[in-house]
Amino acid sequence: FFLSPVIFLSQTVLIMNVAKSGYRVFSANSTPACTELSKKITERLGVELGKSVVYQESNRETRVEIKESVRGQTIFIIQTIPRDVNTAIMELLIMAYALKTSCAKNIIGVIPYFPYSKQCKMRKRGSIVCKLLASMLAKAGLTHIITMDLHQKEIQGFFTFPVDNLRASPFLVQYIQEEIPDYRNAIIVAKSPSAAKRAQSFAERLRLGLAVMHGEAQCSESDMADGRHSPPCVRNTFGHPGLELPLMMAKEKPPITVVGDVGGRIAIIVDDIIDDVEDFVATAEILKERGAYKIYVMATHGLLSADAPRLIEESAIDEVVVTNTVPHEVQKLQCPKIKTVDVSMILAEAIRRIHNGESMAYLFRNITVDD
Repeated sequence: FFLSPVIFLSQTVLIMNVAKSGYRVFSANSTPACTELSKKITERLGVELGKSVVYQESNRETRVEIKESVRGQTIFIIQTIPRDVNTAIMELLIMAYALKTSCAKNIIGVIPYFPYSKQCKMRKRGSIVCKLLASMLAKAGLTHIITMDLHQKEIQGFFTFPVDNLRASPFLVQYIQEEIPDYRNAIIVAKSPSAAKRAQSFAERLRLGLAVMHGEAQCSESDMADGRHSPPCVRNTFGHPGLELPLMMAKEKPPITVVGDVGGRIAIIVDDIIDDVEDFVATAEILKERGAYKIYVMATHGLLSADAPRLIEESAIDEVVVTNTVPHEVQKLQCPKIKTVDVSMILAEAIRRIHNGESMAYLFRNITVDD
């Protein structure tokens, strides 16, 4: 029996392709501090990080070089967002496009903290930057995104491909149960009415009470998110003579008060992002005045910009607990009150399930719609 060279070569190529099929995990960060989460995820998966080089040239342009073949493979790009947000976005876009032009089968972005997520509503005469970023990622070649605790769940509608919005709340709830002594004497606090649903979800799972801070500082986010925000306070004398619009009355915010009893309790403030900490510090001061004897702050994404570590250290806050979706090792050195919860386990499991075509429902068990 004689096997022609053409058939033999075709079968050999087929066997090689089957052997090489699978998935690879790449890190798109150019700074070593941002690759820690990538290393933890790959260790849990039992794979090595893909070979690539990401760096900034002398003129600050980003260059990405893929050092191995990715043809026909499913690629996961892990991108944590440091303080230099725009550079991180360009690294992700350029790496995704490089993988696309290298004939990768699927390109899945693992972006634990999705940048520009607060710019998801129209403010004054601005723009919805989050929608722009979603379009850019799709154009660069991404076919799927894994993220965690989007600032608004409606952001998923900006994308033309699937988005898995994982939750960090099970890890934070576990931290409360294991690391806070006498947590049964605690009360969950929402620092604004807009955060009440998230706080209620925590309170129900921990079987604890709920308190809400009522009254907001001027120029808060919710105050800016109501359209163009520029109606005149007097009747307009111009335009059609027969048209008279109702008079727009300015909003008057009440002084900040606490709805709920926090006296003699441990106060646990929950939110999705802690960046500028002035609101959290002010909330902690009021809770202290109302009798709370210990104050914790729980958040998924610890951006901790500007003087956040110093303000936390000097405040009435006893502990700030965040996950490692954003690198914050420098801030931890500046403020011992900052603690970290590792979420690499759920990100690694999401990667494994997506690659194997398994259901993601297990990762959302006991997760409410408002969480």
